[in-house]
Amino acid sequence: MTSAVTMVGISPAIQGVEDEIEHAARCDAKVLITGESGVGKEIVARLIHGRSRRNRGPLVTINCAGIPDSLLESELFGHVKGSFTDAHRDKRGWLESAHAGTIFMDEVGEMSLRMQASLLRFLETGEIQRVGSDRKLPPVDVRVITATHRRLLENIADKTFREDLYYRLNVVHIEVPPLRDRRVDIPVLLNHFLCGFAEAYQIQVPEVVAEASECLTAYHWPGNVRELRNIAERLILRAPEGRITVEALPAEITRDRKPREAVTVAVKPTPNSQMLFDRMFTHGASFWSEVYEPFMARDLTRHDVRDVVRLGLEHTRGNYKMLVQTFNMPPEDYKKFLNFLRKYQCHVPFQRFRMMPASLARPSHIATA
Repeated sequence: MTSAVTMVGISPAIQGVEDEIEHAARCDAKVLITGESGVGKEIVARLIHGRSRRNRGPLVTINCAGIPDSLLESELFGHVKGSFTDAHRDKRGWLESAHAGTIFMDEVGEMSLRMQASLLRFLETGEIQRVGSDRKLPPVDVRVITATHRRLLENIADKTFREDLYYRLNVVHIEVPPLRDRRVDIPVLLNHFLCGFAEAYQIQVPEVVAEASECLTAYHWPGNVRELRNIAERLILRAPEGRITVEALPAEITRDRKPREAVTVAVKPTPNSQMLFDRMFTHGASFWSEVYEPFMARDLTRHDVRDVVRLGLEHTRGNYKMLVQTFNMPPEDYKKFLNFLRKYQCHVPFQRFRMMPASLARPSHIATA
């Protein structure tokens, strides 16, 4: 399956990652990408390089977890002939090869403390000294992007990762959320992968029945996007009649499936959240003063904030950008607003509000024209 590198998704979380990619692509600052295994950290690195002024230069990728420490030093910095057994000639390292381009170092948290010191020395001076050489090479022009699934601050606390290296690497920080935290992206990603594999195997794109789609969306996806991609390929091969049913799904996905509810009961907002919404919608108060400040002072709960956002989305039919205007914030606060909701787990999925009839989406106190 061949396709252009792209970040697939419609969730606010992924839109936030896209925004961070755009910011990172406009500069040469070092980038640290964090997130669980399989979320797509390498895709983020490739997009940053591809959209940067260095895109005509090389992108060199290295998985620090897959190379023994002694070999990693030679691969990264190069070596001279005779420096160790089987070193039959001089060899340039990956940092030299990435000159005028970008080096992406995945799983940087797996480096030994000795290798961390060597990397830190390079970041401070830009100079390379090949293994076995007694002289330094001229500085190279390389942008460094790193990634890890580890929580490096915890590694710093237990003395397995250097604090000075962490702050060298963590100039621009991009956190890629796990798939279970952006479930609205699951159908979109599944369709993307099914279309790609259908083209590769030269078959028709299968239909995913509603119940199977619900199972896939409800699954917790410990392997994230990588796991979804693998399952999409498996489903393509198990859908000869052009339909993917619950019976075709792997056992781990259907094992914890709950019976489908016939009716979805709407959540009734609390009087407090209705009052806050009315202050903003009717009286022109700002979200920052009416909701944000009381929440940060712990006078409001997450439940209150979600209720207010839910009422707003009913009015805007699921449109978060219109919600910023409805809550009397300037348009440039859109990203700040979404970041706040994500950070404090107050984000409300917008999809079901776009399916609501107009009569239900309109606040009860607003008269019709």
